[in-house]
Parts: sequence; structure tokens; C-alpha cells
Amino acid sequence: MFAPLPSPAEMSGWDRAAIDLGLPELLLMENASREALHVLSAETGQMPGKRVLLFMGGGNNGGDAACLARHLHDGGAEVLVLHTRPLGAYRGVTGQHVRLARRCGVAFAPAAGWPEKYRNTPWDVYADASVCERGGPDIVVDGILGTGFSGSLRPLELGLVARINALAQRAFIFSLDIPSGLSGLTGRPCPVAVRAHATVTFEAAKPGLVLPEAAPYTGRLHIRPIGIPAMARREHPASYQMLTKAIAGAFPEAAPGWHKGTAGAILIVGGSEGLTGAPHLAARAALRAGGGLISVAAPHGLCRDIKADCPDIMTRALGPAGNVRWSPALLEELLPFLRQCGAMVLGPGIGREPETAAFVQALLMCPSRPSAVVDADALHALAMHPEALSSLRACDVLTPHPGEAATLLHTTPALVQADRFAALAGLRRLAPSVWILKGAGTLIGTEGQPVTIAPYAEPNLAVGGSGDVLSGCLGTLMAQTAAHPSEGCESSSFLAACMGVHLHARAGRLLREAFPQRGNSATDIAEMLPRARIREAAGDGA
Repeated sequence: MFAPLPSPAEMSGWDRAAIDLGLPELLLMENASREALHVLSAETGQMPGKRVLLFMGGGNNGGDAACLARHLHDGGAEVLVLHTRPLGAYRGVTGQHVRLARRCGVAFAPAAGWPEKYRNTPWDVYADASVCERGGPDIVVDGILGTGFSGSLRPLELGLVARINALAQRAFIFSLDIPSGLSGLTGRPCPVAVRAHATVTFEAAKPGLVLPEAAPYTGRLHIRPIGIPAMARREHPASYQMLTKAIAGAFPEAAPGWHKGTAGAILIVGGSEGLTGAPHLAARAALRAGGGLISVAAPHGLCRDIKADCPDIMTRALGPAGNVRWSPALLEELLPFLRQCGAMVLGPGIGREPETAAFVQALLMCPSRPSAVVDADALHALAMHPEALSSLRACDVLTPHPGEAATLLHTTPALVQADRFAALAGLRRLAPSVWILKGAGTLIGTEGQPVTIAPYAEPNLAVGGSGDVLSGCLGTLMAQTAAHPSEGCESSSFLAACMGVHLHARAGRLLREAFPQRGNSATDIAEMLPRARIREAAGDGA
């Protein structure tokens, strides 16, 4: 269900642990280069006769390039390695592989001055059309900087990255471990990065590689093992992990003995004047996600509009006839309904009136309430009444988008987006619940679990009401996983959060087929949930 995502520092720790166990570093580099060769061959075909230009930096990433150059040379390719440091300055296993490659006949030349200084030399065919019209490599291998890179590119590296990117129209650009200039943690260029057609990363991806903003730089991402022992990985667990499609196997499977109660009784608490569509969408999504009994609790005067002639959605009218306002006094009427449901969704369309915020606070502090999905304006109420944060439980799931996260953290959406990991850490300090920081590359965080990255960016989900659909979907999955827990899972709410984010994204991906240029509604997202779940169960798609 999850793939480990070690940070760059943690990946170095895996390497050291493997070496301490007795695995030679020279062999790890050899394994990495062999895996790179297999990926490159699969991407570009047979190597004999191909002209390959490799860029070798000063670290282990450069050693991978030198080692790969030897394999390419032995396979019949015409190879030139451009090095950013004097060859005599390469030490350790990188130096060993450089010397081995040279003894095997691989050509090396300085990267400084390329391509201008190579005019009218034997190496001008490895340049671009500005130097030699008959030249230009077929493949460019980027081994300048690895995942340990931080800070900003230096002038030489900046120039090389620009030149490599300029060759992209003619040559296949292939990055080793990570495109040079890209942060392994944030997935952002510093300030520019190689734009590869494909990237091979070794043993495990790093957080920055799977974030959506990295995709224009990584191209097709290949993750290949290099022999790090499982013991080294266990003793040095990663702080991040990636949600994979295997999470579909955790969905509670409907059994013949299920009835509408065991399939999930979900109560949606929301709605206000002008915002009656939000709780309706949440209820519709809860139903389409597989819920058995779906009810919406709202002030009496709103229930007709919330139901919207949908016989499948029950309403629980609160207050006197015609009442359209929330107040703490309505909580007593709501209590009987709270005891009947397996999960509650609080917030869709509930509004931001002071009395509404007071109602949200009172409801969250109610000891008899079920596990809650706290969304939309209920998050605004928490910002107004921060004392209510202490009433949140480990089984609750909170789903802020960047704007709501900024309100809770007393910052701006731009700063939230500038460092989403830091924003998630700040949210987790507010309450020991499951936090879902929505957006492209949704982050999920809770106590006792690595930060979980959902590596999805689905444009068809970027529509008003999409968040209400997610909250309803989460409500059903929380009720079902609580009633039918998976073996070995300590937190059913965390599992439900991961399943809900995945299913919501999968629905968005399927909508891309019917609406390739967008144009779908939030209702379409909800209606796609059953199909998404069926195709996931069949193992179709990513």
C-alpha cells in the first residue's frame, strides 16, 4: 500500500548501513549503473552505434555515470564522458570506476567550455548544431548532481544544465538518480534543473521525485533496486512514504451478510443559506462510495434544498419550521442522531456566522460524537475557537486546502504552498488527528506514520464542490473501516484517509477520459466513485 521515500539524508544512511553490513560500496555503484543501463536500453533500444554523451559530477552520482559509460562502451555505443572536476581529483569508489572506465577505453574530456571549445576537434560530433551540423549526441546522460545536492547551482552547472536542456529536441535526456538541480526533498529546481525524458532513481524514490511539480523534470520515473539489505532499511526507516495503487486492496469488501447499517451509517452536518449544495454533494459521495445510510442534519428551513428531490438522502431537520440558522441550542436535537452513525462529516457549506462557529465547537466537544471528518467552514470555526482543537481525537480526519491551512496556521496560502511539508508539520502540532493537506501531491500526516504523499495531480478534480465529495467519501470509508478493521492496521482513520484520497484521485483520472479538457462537475466526480472502485479492484490502471 505504501512505498518508502527516504529523504536524501536517509538514503545516504541506507548506503552507509549497507556498507557497514559488509556490502562493498564499489558493488552498490556497479549495481546502480547496471540498473541504469537496463532502463536506458528499454527507453531507447539497442546501443550499438549510438552516440552517448555523459556528464559526470564530482560525487557518487558522477561515479554512476563513469560506471554506466563503461557498460555503454562495452555494448557498442560511441561514448564520451565530460567531467566537471579534474580526473585526478576523483577519489574513493568514484575514482576507482573512473580509472576502470579509462582502462577499458572510455573517452573522458573536461566539461568546462563545452561545446564551444570542441569546435574542429574529434569531439565536435558530441556538441550541438551551433558547433557542428553533422553532430549532436543521440543520448545525453545527466550525472552531474545527485540527491544530496542542496543550495543553488554554481555557474558551471548552470551553463551545463541550460545546454543539456537545449539538446532535448534532438537527443534523449536521461538523468541518474535525480535531474541535476532538482531538490530531492521539495521537487523544485534550484533555480533550474535538467528536464529529462526519463529518470532512474536507485533503491527508492525520494520525496521530491514523486511530487507533481517534479514531473516536468523527471519525465518517466523508474525506481530500481541496487541491493540495499532489508535490514538496513528496517533499522533506518524513511520519514516519508508514497501511496500506491495497492491501497485498493484495503477497501472493505462487501460481504453477503452486510446490511445498510454495517455498510456505513454516515451523518453529514452542514449547509447554510446559499450553500445547500455542499452537504448534498457530500451525501451523494458518501452514498456512491458505498455507504448504507446517508443523512444530512441541518436547520429545518434548509433541508428541502439540501435534499434536492433525491430520495436516497435523508434529512434531519433541526430547530423550528423555517429555521435557517445554526446555534449551540440545536446540539441537543442532534444527539440522538449522533449515536446512530458510524462517522460524521462536519462542515460542508455550514457557513461562518459566529453562532455557527459556536455550534461547531460544542459539537466537537460532545463526548458522545463519533469519529469526524472536519472540513470546509468547520475548519474556519476551529480557527475562531482554537480551544476546540483540544477536543479533536486521533480518529478524526481534518481536510484543509491551502487557504484553510493558512487560516489555521495564521499565515498565507502562498507560504503554505512554498513549504507544504512544514505546513503539514504545523497542522499536526495543532491536534493529534489525521491531517490531509489537499492539493496536487496531497499530504497525509498522523502520529506514528511517515508523512504520506499521494502522488496525484488530476485537473478534473479542480472544481467547486470537489472537496465536499472527498469529505463524503471519507465519511463512508471511516465508518466501514471502523466496523470492518483491516488486520495489522493500527489506525482505521488513517487507512480511510489514504483510501479516500486515492479513490477521489482515481475518479478524477477516469473523468479525464470522458472530459479530456475538463468541464465535469463535482456531481460527476461523485458519480464516478463506484466505477473507480470497481476498476481498482480489477487492478486496472495506476
